Amino acid sequence: MNLPLTPIRFKDRAAKLYGNKVGVICGKDRFTYRQFAQRCNRFGNALRSLGLKAGARVAFLSFNCHRLLEAYYGVLQAGGILLPLNVRLRPHELSGILCDAEAQFLFYDPEFGETVQSELSKAAQFPLPLTASSGETSYETLVAEADDKYELDLGIDENTVAELFYTSGTTGNNKGVMLTHRNLYLHAVHSMWSLRTFDTGINLHTIPLFHVNGWGAPHCITAAGGVHVMVRRFDPAEVLRLIEQERITHFCLVPTMAIALMLAQETARRDLRSVKEIHLGGAASNPTLIKNMEKVFTGAFVHAGYGLTETSPCITTSLLKDTLANVSEEERLSLLSMPGLEMLGTEIRIVDVDGKDVKPDGKQVGEVIVRSDVVMEGYWKRPQETSEAIREAWFYTGDMAVVNAENYIQIVDRKKDLIISGGENIPSLEIELALYRHPDVLECAVIPVPDEKWGEAPCALIVTRSGKPIDLEQLQLFCRENLAGYKVPRVFHFRESLPKSGTGKILKRELREPFWAGHERRVH
Repeated sequence: MNLPLTPIRFKDRAAKLYGNKVGVICGKDRFTYRQFAQRCNRFGNALRSLGLKAGARVAFLSFNCHRLLEAYYGVLQAGGILLPLNVRLRPHELSGILCDAEAQFLFYDPEFGETVQSELSKAAQFPLPLTASSGETSYETLVAEADDKYELDLGIDENTVAELFYTSGTTGNNKGVMLTHRNLYLHAVHSMWSLRTFDTGINLHTIPLFHVNGWGAPHCITAAGGVHVMVRRFDPAEVLRLIEQERITHFCLVPTMAIALMLAQETARRDLRSVKEIHLGGAASNPTLIKNMEKVFTGAFVHAGYGLTETSPCITTSLLKDTLANVSEEERLSLLSMPGLEMLGTEIRIVDVDGKDVKPDGKQVGEVIVRSDVVMEGYWKRPQETSEAIREAWFYTGDMAVVNAENYIQIVDRKKDLIISGGENIPSLEIELALYRHPDVLECAVIPVPDEKWGEAPCALIVTRSGKPIDLEQLQLFCRENLAGYKVPRVFHFRESLPKSGTGKILKRELREPFWAGHERRVH
């Protein structure tokens, strides 16, 4: 017997086994899993009554909240495709995505009401607020008036698209990533095993749900019967308050979020002893960050991982193998800061330009390619780009990496960001890791800039802990002590902050553009 592999089954399981348990906490609202399931069912039935077409896109422009979490199930039950939108995009970018996706419905947070009415109302057939004043049709009125009955349709095609996420970039380059019911179901199963997700977990949604499932959390936590705790947007003080109040055990962060938590004034006075595990991803981690996080969250297991929108997203995690239990402290921190080992159900290779596997010596650089049940169906309405990315059943990520003898992967750069100076390949991550060893470097990003002699050279943009520039001679000497001479940045710039995405990832593209104005850079 084959049942359709769809994440809808996770919601049904949670309602059956954990019906009386409070499963969702969102501000003052607390829902048992039975109530949560009923709300999902009501929303799905409401969409059907409004004439949702099979396969139609239902967009959400919302901060993290229980309504967006419910949409992860209700939209699919109605036969639609969920399209979560990045709240940090500009109106013309949002309009471009809605038009490209041909969204039938748009549900939006009231905070975006003016933008929707003035600039987005024509980009989706039915724009509706999540909450509204009395008498006005909204998400909440639809849920209140709909029936809560639902029975799993065994005829669901698990290979149909369930979610659509647009990758970051300019409006013209945004690509819609199609994730199927099967992708999402198996991603949750793989992640639950690899990340040890249990019903005892009290999970804080620090990652925006518009960012590829909030890293799969809506499915994994529900499937396990854990607790969802919503935080509207990442604010260090509020995150720390919720950790103490709700006794949070698990959450995910990008490195810039981790730094912000450690620097927050409230950190020292909050009780953080409930935290058991912190997963770092979205950008490169480093041993110093892991070490400092372990000091703040005493007893918590802090480790890194790696994934892409196109892979649902998680495909590696830096768990320590039992055969490495006796490594030195320096090696332990190094391993935990790496993307690490491929997760269950995922096969990863690091290949050179000829498609041959690189040596597992931690030195030879190649491109990460992936074969897995969690790899996307393809790019929305872009068959040519899909065929370029997925070749002979392998997805070419565009990420450059090395792999060691224990098969731990370390990402060194995006293919397009690899610095080629005087014919030498220079991974930006290697320079960044060296800079993070400096006691006054809080954040940094290394990018290629034009160089008359070498073609391009590494440039370091740095945010210091003191807020003041570091003496250049001292910094260059520090770099020469930690890097080969040709890898030492030719240029240093000190900034008050670095541009970041909706999840806190440093936007190197924005940093590069001013330096390359009037210059042509070949894509590597």
